Amino acid sequence: MVRVGVPHWTSEFLLAKLPTDIEVHVLPKNPDTPIPIDFWVAPLFPKDALPVAPWLRDVKVVQSLQAGIDWLRPLVPSGAVLCDAQGVHNVATSEWTVTAILATTKFLPFYFDLQRAGKWITREAADENYRSIYRAEMHSYPPALIEELAGQTVMIVGYGSIGRSIEERLAPFGVNFIRLARTAKPGVEPVEKLLDLLPAADVIVLIVPLTPETRHLIDASAIARMKQGALLVNAARGPVVDTDALVQALTEKRIRAALDVTDPEPLPEGHPLWTAPNLLLTPHVGGSSPLYMSRAFDLVAEQVKRFASGEPLKNVVEGDY
Repeated sequence: MVRVGVPHWTSEFLLAKLPTDIEVHVLPKNPDTPIPIDFWVAPLFPKDALPVAPWLRDVKVVQSLQAGIDWLRPLVPSGAVLCDAQGVHNVATSEWTVTAILATTKFLPFYFDLQRAGKWITREAADENYRSIYRAEMHSYPPALIEELAGQTVMIVGYGSIGRSIEERLAPFGVNFIRLARTAKPGVEPVEKLLDLLPAADVIVLIVPLTPETRHLIDASAIARMKQGALLVNAARGPVVDTDALVQALTEKRIRAALDVTDPEPLPEGHPLWTAPNLLLTPHVGGSSPLYMSRAFDLVAEQVKRFASGEPLKNVVEGDY
């Protein structure tokens, strides 16, 4: 019988999703004796996984509950197969990304600041906000109070399952797409062409895993290739962007940014990103909706069934991802 270890916080609702013909072990928060299992459903965060991993024995499969596995990789026992949770985050993360893009193009951070200050600003001041973003000399008539997304070019860097979900949700807005991925295919450019293609993008969405190749993928040289006022959206991992280069570009009002992830994370008190202009910032919330864990355990149940019957597992991590 397959022995499956699940985190200590796993609810009865989630346990009920698992096959009935397996041996389920709800792993203690802080084990003190070895625990033999075949299939480890790793916790969401290092603080919960680190006390458990050294006590596990006979592990053959490690199933992540997240798409990103950068922190989990060192905890995978030798010889065990690591699987990510690709697909589980698609809805929540793609919705966050579209929301961030729309909020920025409608200048909602600017208007939220006015709301908190209790000010009904003049149209001329709102137009000044627009002109400062694009360094436009001439006033527009009537004043530009918001932007339209239609007709803009969105670059999706990391055209996997979440990238495709982002495109599906943005397509009705009438945008154009540039797609980049690790491997080129029809309609998708290799990530090596990033610097060449950046000048054509109005919005750059980052949804790549964190690997040695993607760390600081967006650095000062990449930012220098972006249009004045371009929007950089990071829904991936904080270190994909060089924070110092980003802070400088925001401070100089070269570009705008919407971040759900930062480097460092959590962002410490007093960090310059807190007060950087033209920045929308959320504290790594983009994948965490009420339905997320239910979808994750649907995947776990399927993976356990596959493992028990000797079928190929889904989402097996090979190489860096």
